[in-house]
Amino acid sequence: MAKKKQTVIIDGRQVAADVKESIKKEVAQIIDRGEDGPHLAAVLVGNDPASETYVASKEKAAHAVGMMSSTYRYPADITEKELLEVIDYLNNDEEIDGFIVQLPLPPHIDEDKIIRHIHPAKDVDGFTPENVGKMVLGQPAFLSATPAGIMELLKYYKIPVAGKHVVVLGRSNIVGRPMSILLSQKSEDANATVTLCHSGTKNLEEITRSADILIVAIGKPQFVTADMVKEGAVVIDVGIHRLQDATAKKGYRLVGDVDFNEVAKKASFITPVPGGVGPMTIAMLLKNTLLAHKKEIYS
Repeated sequence: MAKKKQTVIIDGRQVAADVKESIKKEVAQIIDRGEDGPHLAAVLVGNDPASETYVASKEKAAHAVGMMSSTYRYPADITEKELLEVIDYLNNDEEIDGFIVQLPLPPHIDEDKIIRHIHPAKDVDGFTPENVGKMVLGQPAFLSATPAGIMELLKYYKIPVAGKHVVVLGRSNIVGRPMSILLSQKSEDANATVTLCHSGTKNLEEITRSADILIVAIGKPQFVTADMVKEGAVVIDVGIHRLQDATAKKGYRLVGDVDFNEVAKKASFITPVPGGVGPMTIAMLLKNTLLAHKKEIYS
């Protein structure tokens, strides 16, 4: 019996660092020409700790590649009308190339309405109907950062995708749905056969066991166990959860949607949590900001 090859742990931090280094060089060239560098802004409503952490990371990463970064902070009781006025201001500010509205927003604000109000040319999150529609049609668009980051990881590690059966577990508009579309497109880095599953899918374990590549974004800690994975499958874990752990130095540990320790014994490639998909999200956001500055998507 042939011995199983050693599992490759996909290093998202290293891939993200390479992407950011490439962006940094291009930003330096822009500034050396005497032009203003790309400017990324974020709108933060309320004081959600996870959102605060993400926005702080975004600012740090933007500055590290030479970009300008601004954060517009507002109290949780801002009205929807007032927030729409903020979006109008950013849409019309020529000094800002792209911006994000950090989600989630307070319950009294319609997130869809806010996203639809963002000008597509500044939608570096890739959430507006215009950018989603262009992605579906295979046209140049700002891609949602996490799916774009996963595509970059697969490409970096030279993981064959064409003709493979990819199972995407989770159907969110931010990860699952765009992921299934990108992987099924007729292109050099895709061309897969994709099955999109969710928590209500029947015979779920049977479907996941048929996957050559399993992408998990279901939002449940350690949901995918070893018996749900085919020997030699590629496993991409999008989830991140904080579990209390009295033995850990910080009193908690971070886990994904996949039972990493057990699934890693069967996988050919697997992303860790943290350090897998997460670092790619900000890297691809910076890439979108550079594209927005260069007006390569919307001229």
